[in-house]
Amino acid sequence: MEVFEVIQPGFLTTVQDRGRHGYQQYGVPVSGAMDSYALTTANLLVGNGDGAACLEMTVLGPRLRVFGDMVVAVTGADLSPTLNSSPLAMWEAVKVCSGDTISFGHPRKGCRGYLAVAGGIDVPEVMGSRSTYILSRLGGLEGRQLRSGDRLRSGRARAGMPLKKLPPQYIPEYQARNELRVVLGPQDDYFTEKGIHTFLHSEYMISVQADRMGYRLEGPPIEHKAGADIVSDGIPAGAVQVPGDGLPIILLADRQTTGGYVKVATVSTVDLPKLAQAEMGHRVRFLQISQEEAYQLLTEYERTIDALRQYIEQDR
Repeated sequence: MEVFEVIQPGFLTTVQDRGRHGYQQYGVPVSGAMDSYALTTANLLVGNGDGAACLEMTVLGPRLRVFGDMVVAVTGADLSPTLNSSPLAMWEAVKVCSGDTISFGHPRKGCRGYLAVAGGIDVPEVMGSRSTYILSRLGGLEGRQLRSGDRLRSGRARAGMPLKKLPPQYIPEYQARNELRVVLGPQDDYFTEKGIHTFLHSEYMISVQADRMGYRLEGPPIEHKAGADIVSDGIPAGAVQVPGDGLPIILLADRQTTGGYVKVATVSTVDLPKLAQAEMGHRVRFLQISQEEAYQLLTEYERTIDALRQYIEQDR
């Protein structure tokens, strides 16, 4: 059924889910939500599966007219959400009615908000995903960001979901300075000892060249041993690529599938959501952890999601 009409689209509003997996060998990027935690929790609150499609809103959110009575949840950045000009609660399930207006303004904290609707945003699946990859006009609504006049549909909602809010301890705090845990490699041996020390002991600022593909950082250059070029290989989410100028680039949701610059480290999966909420001018530092510690962090994250799912569904 139709759920929203776009009155104003905001700066960059797209349909995103958990991404398009299994096609990188063909040159198709994963895409998907930049902040997977915000997307997942929004979906859990409205009774969707973890990976249902939501709206991802960047910096300046949209204005939407509601069709029909439904349950929504807003998570991620605080983009000043309102329901009929009154504040709209975040990180909880909220009933809205036909004729209501949901609006977003400028960010107070973070830069990417997520709006989930019970049943999920229903656009055609492309290669197993509804995520939008704008550069190839793939997925989402006609492969593009939303425009004024667009109408969005939802799938079938689950009946009997309780209206819950996330407990405070599960709501992240978005900051202007972040410590990102990294596993060195896969090409850390291409850097001098001084270069590795610089990488791990310096603060870097997110530059104006920051988007869904990656964040270019400004700060002390990282010294290579013998150049930055390698035979192109695969690029995971969070890969820290270092081109010839020595300034790192953290590759994110819309990253290319392969690349020919050396990668000094990879940001842990669990730290990518807080990086996704960082804006131009925010600062990051890197903390080295082992691969085993990264696996443990991911296991703890998955346990957190399981605990939230049980909490939300316990009164059904």
